[in-house]
Amino acid sequence: MSEQKIALVTGGNGGIGSAICQELADSGMTVIAAYYTPEKETAEAWQAEMKQAGYEFHLVAGDVADYESAGQMIKQAEAEVGPIDVLVNCAGITRDKMLKRMTEEQWSAVIRTNLDSVFNTTQQVINGMLERGYGRVINISSVNGQKGQFGQANYSAAKAGLHGFTMAIAQETALKGVTVNTVSPGYIATDMTKAIAPEILDSITQTIPMRRMGEPEEIAQAVAWLADEKTAYVTGANIPVNGGLFMAA
Repeated sequence: MSEQKIALVTGGNGGIGSAICQELADSGMTVIAAYYTPEKETAEAWQAEMKQAGYEFHLVAGDVADYESAGQMIKQAEAEVGPIDVLVNCAGITRDKMLKRMTEEQWSAVIRTNLDSVFNTTQQVINGMLERGYGRVINISSVNGQKGQFGQANYSAAKAGLHGFTMAIAQETALKGVTVNTVSPGYIATDMTKAIAPEILDSITQTIPMRRMGEPEEIAQAVAWLADEKTAYVTGANIPVNGGLFMAA
């Protein structure tokens, strides 16, 4: 790369987020991992583990579901490390429930964390990217944002909304050297999915043409490709990484 870029990954200490942080660092970027403030102890343990593996990641804390908190987090990151060149919106939660039993809190928590958060972070870095004439915004959606999923009206709605956001902002920034794209993972082998009962896990993998879960590193490679400065003519795209679970023209 022509110069070392700075990447901020929200949810950076999670299963997919961790792989993204490593892949971006391997590509030569300085990486800042953002974590949810109450998870400080867990995040610092993750940072130490990554250091042992040879990765020097910076940490910043905040609540991406809150605009002011997200802004303070970004200000801290830029003050301590430098202007954000690459933003990866990876933070997310689930609160699964059939709609007839879903509470307003379960709906709102997922929309705030999985969708509102992307406005809260992107809106506060985009002006700097436009002024500098360079930027990469990569939003981590889900196959369930494309096809829907039983018991996930909140999650599916938020993840579908992410790509609508991507396409709109991609048009606003295209002339200024800033690209905005989506990556939509299928079922990925993280600690969360590994905790699923084996018989249920097997029934899930049987629906996937490749007959296996994806690996976090496979998502990270797609993100790193979109984050590269050479990937300058791809914007407004939704990159599916789902083993063939959902295919669209």
